[in-house]
Amino acid sequence: MSHPSTPLQQGAPPTSAGASDWHDWSAAWTKHVPLLTGRTDLTVLVAPGAAGNAPECFYPDLNRIEVDATYIAERPDVTDPAKARHKRLVPTGYGLLVHGAAHAAHSRWATPPGTPPILAAVADMLEESRAEGRQRARRRGDRRWLRHVVKTLLDPDDAAVDDAWHAGQLAALLLARVDARIVTSKDVRPVRAAVTGVLGRKRLRQLRDIWREAHTCDDADADTMICLARRWCQVLGIDPDQQYDTPVPDAGLFPGRLAAALVDYLAVAAGVTPDEYAAALLAHRHSPPAEWDRTDPTEQEHRAARDLANRLRQARTRHPEPGRRPSAIPPGRLRTRQAITAEAQTAAGQMPTAAPWQQRAQLPPEKPRLHLAILVDLSGSMARYTEAMSSAAWIFANAARRAEATTTTIGFGDRTSVLVPPRTYPRQVLHMRTGLATATFPEAVKVADQLLDLRHGRALRMLAVVSDGYLDDIPAGQQLVTTLHRAGCAVLWLHPADPPTDGEPTDPDQIWGHTFTHATTLTVTDPTEAIAAIADAAVTALTQA
Repeated sequence: MSHPSTPLQQGAPPTSAGASDWHDWSAAWTKHVPLLTGRTDLTVLVAPGAAGNAPECFYPDLNRIEVDATYIAERPDVTDPAKARHKRLVPTGYGLLVHGAAHAAHSRWATPPGTPPILAAVADMLEESRAEGRQRARRRGDRRWLRHVVKTLLDPDDAAVDDAWHAGQLAALLLARVDARIVTSKDVRPVRAAVTGVLGRKRLRQLRDIWREAHTCDDADADTMICLARRWCQVLGIDPDQQYDTPVPDAGLFPGRLAAALVDYLAVAAGVTPDEYAAALLAHRHSPPAEWDRTDPTEQEHRAARDLANRLRQARTRHPEPGRRPSAIPPGRLRTRQAITAEAQTAAGQMPTAAPWQQRAQLPPEKPRLHLAILVDLSGSMARYTEAMSSAAWIFANAARRAEATTTTIGFGDRTSVLVPPRTYPRQVLHMRTGLATATFPEAVKVADQLLDLRHGRALRMLAVVSDGYLDDIPAGQQLVTTLHRAGCAVLWLHPADPPTDGEPTDPDQIWGHTFTHATTLTVTDPTEAIAAIADAAVTALTQA
């Protein structure tokens, strides 16, 4: 299928490396799959990297089910696949086999030629719960394994933004499985609330009518599935005759309630907290490359971290001295002389004018915690800044530990790498390397928001970007910067003063020194000045908070 989580592919797949190590698994599951499907013409291939970009894939033209071995175990000797007990030891891997068997047994229809891609994608999504529901009706015990695999087939990117398309996609891939009796209504309660918040009750009810009708379709009824897909698009306000391709997420929007609800569901399914699941996902996607070098910090870097920590602590604890005022009544500090004078005035029959108590003005509230995200451009034109910013990442992280602040440093280029996650205090300096592209700036901003919650909270939030403005998606970046600005997060942009050399290619869609609105732009002449500007901005913001 076209959706990455619902693999049913035509044609032949590439040969998978490492298949020989998993030969026993392939043979055992090939022998076992007729029991799951009622078909005797199927083979199963288990190998690392099999199934293309999906955990599992069924190829109708080859009558073959492929399962990525990385979802089973690290080594093939984890258990004996010929024994019945092996499924309890590798429930996710066996669930993938059952999922592929469901498609092999019940997905007997093919998309008619000339069908718009968007209709094919919707029909494929509806087929997921339909095939699994049919498998469960035929073999009730398979529900246990299909429940295990739902968390593997879903991905947080399935709900990248809060729009009608992605809300409908999440409804088809998860809520429809409730009516297929794979998951329970209680399991998906937060997801249902999020989808309802985006679509409304009426449209969600209409979509449910469609997927429940799809569950009654015959295994070979392609025409009805395509008709239901067209109705689905109409409910979402999409004309498939005008918009052929599936909608893509707007890169200028942050993830919203759909993504949060899906992460909560996946975390519960995995038996961890949402924070733990998000941290594991972040580490999997945005860990720094293994080839980046690490060195011990120098004495100068230690001293710089101590000095910055002292400045941040002083800014955080600096308050105007509270004033003192006399008072005739408590609370406060008793002034003996004034108390005796007041007693004497009262004894003489006079109205007492002395104020025996001294009160201090109320202390100001505690200053908010600083949340600082530093984004570093790793394109080739920023090569002379990467070494100093690598050092700055270590300095800011260790200064934050002493100054009750939270910082993170993220590099963006051809990929987004979290150099120093929040609340971690590295013992060594990780040295970034430059690449050729700056395609991931919007993604880097979203990762910074995910790590430090830059759009919400009572913290003092700041985003600092060190870049020459050569970015691939400036409109999306501007939209994200504006969103942060309106949410109360300060954005500081540090531009190198020197333009690219004559020998460097220039993209006509990119402008050197591009500046963003709703951001404070400073021009710096060297990397040290950029680091000092970020530190000064953080200290000033804390002082004025």
